[in-house]
Amino acid sequence: MQDKVRAVMRCGTSKSEATGFFRVALGLCYLASLMTKETLDFKHIDRDYNRFIYRTLGKGHSITSILQFMSGEKVVDVIAAPRFTAAFALHCPEVPVDTIPFLLGLNLGVAKDISKIDVRGPVADWIERQRLLREEADGNGG
Repeated sequence: MQDKVRAVMRCGTSKSEATGFFRVALGLCYLASLMTKETLDFKHIDRDYNRFIYRTLGKGHSITSILQFMSGEKVVDVIAAPRFTAAFALHCPEVPVDTIPFLLGLNLGVAKDISKIDVRGPVADWIERQRLLREEADGNGG
């Protein structure tokens, strides 16, 4: 998984874009890994992710900060970028691109439950647009 996320990161054309690609690719992989019936040891999982994040981005970053980034406005710039979507589809095929809206919605739901904040905003709007596009495509035989 680490090599795959780094490969997505290398598809960014600037340091800022590469960091965004890393955050989102890793966050999506993390969220997808939670979709299991097995009992998860979050302390162990988060420690491993945090170690990888520290080695890649340095101090001040953690899985918690990545998930916070993924519930904020800047994530929309990354997930709406065709270069990110193509890179993620190529390097992380075990997390289908069409699950991104679901995973972001899951993250928003957890953020809402933990912080009790209103999660309406750019990410929720993007998820809703994706739902409408999918329904439109399904309605047109797509």
